[in-house]
Amino acid sequence: MNTRVKRLALPLGGAIAATSMIGATLVTSANAATAPAKKTVSLASASEAKKISNYWTANSGANLKAATQYTDDSQVSGKVKLGGGDAAPDGKAGVVPPIGQEKVTPTKVKNVNLPKTIGKVFFTVGDKEYWCSASSIQSKYHNLVSTAGHCVFDEGIQNGALDNWVFIPGYYQGKAPWGIYVGKAAYTHYDFAVYEDFDSDYAFVTVYNGISYAGQKEVTKKTYDAWNGDKKSFEVEIKEDEYKKLKDAYGDDAPVSVKDTGTEHIVPWGTEGGVTSYKEVTKEEYTKAPDDKSGKNFQQAPDKKYTEIVNEETYNAYNGPGEKLLQDHAYTITHYYLAYKVKKTPSLKYYKTVYVIFYLKDAGRLGDNVGGQGFTWNQKIGQPVYIFGYPAAPHPDGDKAFTGYTPKWCYGKTFAAKPAAAFKAEAQIGLKCSMTAGSSGGPWLLKYSSTKRLGYVNGVTSLIGDADANGRIDFSTSPYFDSETYAIYKAAANLWSGSIVEKDGSLVTKA
Repeated sequence: MNTRVKRLALPLGGAIAATSMIGATLVTSANAATAPAKKTVSLASASEAKKISNYWTANSGANLKAATQYTDDSQVSGKVKLGGGDAAPDGKAGVVPPIGQEKVTPTKVKNVNLPKTIGKVFFTVGDKEYWCSASSIQSKYHNLVSTAGHCVFDEGIQNGALDNWVFIPGYYQGKAPWGIYVGKAAYTHYDFAVYEDFDSDYAFVTVYNGISYAGQKEVTKKTYDAWNGDKKSFEVEIKEDEYKKLKDAYGDDAPVSVKDTGTEHIVPWGTEGGVTSYKEVTKEEYTKAPDDKSGKNFQQAPDKKYTEIVNEETYNAYNGPGEKLLQDHAYTITHYYLAYKVKKTPSLKYYKTVYVIFYLKDAGRLGDNVGGQGFTWNQKIGQPVYIFGYPAAPHPDGDKAFTGYTPKWCYGKTFAAKPAAAFKAEAQIGLKCSMTAGSSGGPWLLKYSSTKRLGYVNGVTSLIGDADANGRIDFSTSPYFDSETYAIYKAAANLWSGSIVEKDGSLVTKA
């Protein structure tokens, strides 16, 4: 019995016409069924995508490199018995062919070549960067990503989705060979988004056309200020002659500055050309110092003394030399200074501010660049599948077998996974696999062809666990893809995204 069907709360009405086409690619039908309640969340408007893109590309991709694998506590604890779950078809099996394979019969080879479609999804939780595994998948506009629901949705966040979400196929240590694809909208089952029911721990995300680096150039400050893409400014030292030329040409708008980098030394109080300097001290040091008529260095400077009234927070945080005092319920800090004479040896240096903009190019649609896996549902349990992902976390015993830098794979026959009450998972499928955290969201591919590097997404990694409690991860699970999954997929697979790069190489600023 498929227990997930029983838990549907808000059916949308209508029927799933499984013989309908997604870009005229559907080749096998499924029984009509009531459409499931889906959850849709907007991840970014075209203008918001600019901020997200800049977040990940700034400083040579520093935030990408800082990201770590996302666990979301999605590990089954304790010794468990494999098998015994309720995963089962709810209709006839159906398939949607991979991109480019709509009329091609897959071939078989002995070697396992990694899919070009897989990569990492990056996002933030609070002020920390994380990633999961994911894959490009077939869709009408070649703009769809499949991953785990917990790698996209979080009902505890205001929007219901994780922030700054992007997909980077083929990602490797800060490099994005096929571009960066900002998420536009995400789709999952209502049961997962609202009830965190891991029987529906999957998500399909539409992404904008990719963006990739196209070059940089030095520009004027006016152009720099108006630029909507990534940019930076910095100072370079120039000769005095160049400084004067720029001042003559641009006047007060010249991007130049002068800095006195000379040295200074203390001289006797009456020395000709001496300049008065001041040093803040404690009240005790001020009281012990010579008075302001003494004609000596480090004498009291009563004209510089002042008292400020501050709030309680500033008062408590202050730890400088000033005297803190509570006067008539008011928080005050009194500052005391000593005066002394110095003589400066000037040394002027001249600087020019350089303004640089980085312009981008539209990398095109995701599926056109890396292809897209097919999609299948209501498949018989017990068939062999490949799982791909980016495991990174150590095993429970502390052994770190994976780095997360390169994708790994597992292969075997699926089984009905034992229910995991902590995750409300009663109808998942499982596979013996040693991949650790970081592999979440990776595709489960049925009938995978190493020649074409394409197959059919029949699941996504949801949970991992240690079945025999020996300190080693030894199995992974996935939601069972049935007609409800197909309905969610179909809703996402027919939606257009578009480009977020302007003709001049900047990012759009209007939604």
